[in-house]
Amino acid sequence: MTRHTPAFIRARDSNLSIRSMAMEQAMMASRASPVSNDGFNKVDARELKPEAFTKPYCEFMTENPTVFHAVGYFKEKLTKAGYKELSHRDSWIGKLEPGGKYFVTRNGSSIIAFAVGKAYKPGNGAAMIAGHIDALTARLKPTSTKPGNNGYIQLGVAQYAGGLNETWWDRDLSIGGRVIVRDPDTGKTTVKLAKLDWPIARIPTLAPHFGIGMMGRNNRETEAVPIIGLDNSGLSGAATASSEPPLGGAGSFTATQPPKLVKLIASELGVQDYSTILNWELELYDSQPAQVGGLDKEFIFAGRIDDKLCSWAAFMALLHAKHDEDEGVIKVVALFDDEEIGSLLRQGARGNFLPLTVERAVESLADRDGSASFGPGLMGQTFANSFLVSSDVTHAAHPNFTQTNLAEHSPRLNVGVALCVDASAHMTTDSVSMAILDRIASLAGTVNQRHMIRNDSRSGGTVGPMLSAAMGCKAADVGIPQLSMHSIRATTGSLDPGLGLKFYKGFLDNWEKVDKEWRP
Repeated sequence: MTRHTPAFIRARDSNLSIRSMAMEQAMMASRASPVSNDGFNKVDARELKPEAFTKPYCEFMTENPTVFHAVGYFKEKLTKAGYKELSHRDSWIGKLEPGGKYFVTRNGSSIIAFAVGKAYKPGNGAAMIAGHIDALTARLKPTSTKPGNNGYIQLGVAQYAGGLNETWWDRDLSIGGRVIVRDPDTGKTTVKLAKLDWPIARIPTLAPHFGIGMMGRNNRETEAVPIIGLDNSGLSGAATASSEPPLGGAGSFTATQPPKLVKLIASELGVQDYSTILNWELELYDSQPAQVGGLDKEFIFAGRIDDKLCSWAAFMALLHAKHDEDEGVIKVVALFDDEEIGSLLRQGARGNFLPLTVERAVESLADRDGSASFGPGLMGQTFANSFLVSSDVTHAAHPNFTQTNLAEHSPRLNVGVALCVDASAHMTTDSVSMAILDRIASLAGTVNQRHMIRNDSRSGGTVGPMLSAAMGCKAADVGIPQLSMHSIRATTGSLDPGLGLKFYKGFLDNWEKVDKEWRP
């Protein structure tokens, strides 16, 4: 294990100067991508430069604000890398083979991708990374139209998890999500993604002159209502927007939504007939781009870091993972929806998405191999030979609220991932899994920090306990540090996406090797 001594941290920080950053990025730009043209990556995790992934991560964060856009992004990347999409509705028998690469989605908001080792045999294990891609937000209500209010057009929204908290006031908010559209010619129903690229909404604060506090005392139903436009036509006696005929006709979905918003979304999608918009799941999001900051550009400031940070790093690690001839495990990355609200839905980690995907993959591969009969015994063997890295952001040491930091257990930015420990089992990490992942870090050339909360603080939760319990596999919780968790805009280190990627790639590439070191 490489220890994060003060000397190491000073050396790491010194490499973040503007000059060295510029030189490194220029060098990286002149090199070929670590992923070879045939899609089989031969680069060791040690060789990856964390700073090379800062810009791609910021671009991903800016361009994919909703969970649906994130899944769309991952699907596109996977397809270009030669992964084949599988359907839940079809049999997988005869479709999977050693050396194959596949992905499957659920609800358009969760995705699992996996690569089968070329030397895979039934009963071999899986190296799995699981995280979530949902984030705190405010979603449009089924009827989002609201009566005019002093000339303002307002929008009916509902908080998702802890959305609409105090950090949402006076922010430039845009709107995006998925829209259900029926083709009037074919009768087919499709899902389209929409995203308005400029600020549409704002939740205004009340000036302090009125003597009403704005932090933690406000009614989110009546006082945190976004404004999206103006309509002062009622002053002149003209018809107001609320008195106009509903778009799409009476009884249609679009008749329950603000007409101007319907027109904008329809224009974005190229829809002419408003009645063909059957429904939508739209949400507000902070429209400010993700960007680097700090004197040496050592920070990333962005919305939705929790958790499009660990999920992006894990996904990119899979794309950069090796595919050697002698590899016999299945490399899996599973990204879930609904973690922020308990993971209870079918696209959440408490559903059967990951266990069922592994089970169906093993069933198909066992059928092709013919040397082992598929059943509970084979699945028990598979999970016993597997390891799960539950990956979710964790709290970095705070400079202003030092009373919340626990000595030797509060990770720093731009150092490396943190192994997250909780004595009450809100995390899956134990002594065995910590030793395994410290060994992984030594092979990947990364640093493992430690995170644990104080006894007078409350621990959060991850997808790790529920998934490891469902599958019975060894597991650990790993997090990339960030500041301002659950704020509309948070902070991480500019090297942290790349440091996370290095560690996750090291895990995917070396789990099989490390597991053998634990066998008699």
